[in-house]
Amino acid sequence: MKQLSPKKQDARRSLWQVFWHQFFKHRMAVVGAVTMVVIVILVVGAPLFTRYTPFKQDLRNRFDPPSSQHWMGTDDLGRDLWTRVLYGGRISLSVGLLSMAVAVVIGTVIGLVSGYFGGWVDAVFSRLTEIFLSVPRLFVLLVLTTFLRQAKIPGIQPGSFWPIALVIGALAWMSVARLVRGTTLAMREREFVQAARMIGATDGRILFRHILPNVSSPIIVAATLGLAGAIITESGLSYLGFGVQLPTPTWGNMLSNTQSQMLTAPWTAIFPGMMIFIVVIAINYLGDGLRDALDPHHVEK
Repeated sequence: MKQLSPKKQDARRSLWQVFWHQFFKHRMAVVGAVTMVVIVILVVGAPLFTRYTPFKQDLRNRFDPPSSQHWMGTDDLGRDLWTRVLYGGRISLSVGLLSMAVAVVIGTVIGLVSGYFGGWVDAVFSRLTEIFLSVPRLFVLLVLTTFLRQAKIPGIQPGSFWPIALVIGALAWMSVARLVRGTTLAMREREFVQAARMIGATDGRILFRHILPNVSSPIIVAATLGLAGAIITESGLSYLGFGVQLPTPTWGNMLSNTQSQMLTAPWTAIFPGMMIFIVVIAINYLGDGLRDALDPHHVEK
């Protein structure tokens, strides 16, 4: 295994030191990161933090208020709300992560190719990006999610969140593509790219070995902020009844039947809504902190 020289090791160590120094200066970003770590631990380890199951009904205890037995109360079917919030977070976060990954992959590839080759390739991808930006996203999401929910897709169980996540990601790559394209346009004229081209490096190697690592910082920030947007989109679709279907809990569909319960059992809406709010604001603060830590223009001595 190739060993790094002491100078390169020191340079890499100093870059990490600068990154953590800048990140920890953003106190709200640190709070957001800690909040997300706690929520992920609770969601992933849900069976360890509750003795109920998300589908267990107890009609004798419908609309029980928060208590020591039911920390967040119960819903209209007597199901423990704390349990459903934990298990619902698995779906909501999974949809956000998967759709964000799809959007980042599509946007990064299109942005790299468009910015590097320019000419007619750039013109075609730029027009394609503009077309997708002009499409009424909510209407297309409603139509596609309805179609995919009814279609029988091999390897995907009915009611799975995979089709919804893929549709959200396929309609959210445009901002990433524009960001990567603009950065690639500047990078392709840099000396190290010209040097790689002179020694005979292929376009693919230049794109993914030399340019991509140098545009990864804005991609990471865009992916972080895109995660928050994907969670809100999934919650909105589920609230409208076009997302993941009941009885599988998500934070969005847990809110779908609570309008008539706001006066009699407000906790059925407060706690799922509060989780969406906390996660989204924590991710946004985390994205701000990553932007300050990864953007050299924000580095202060």
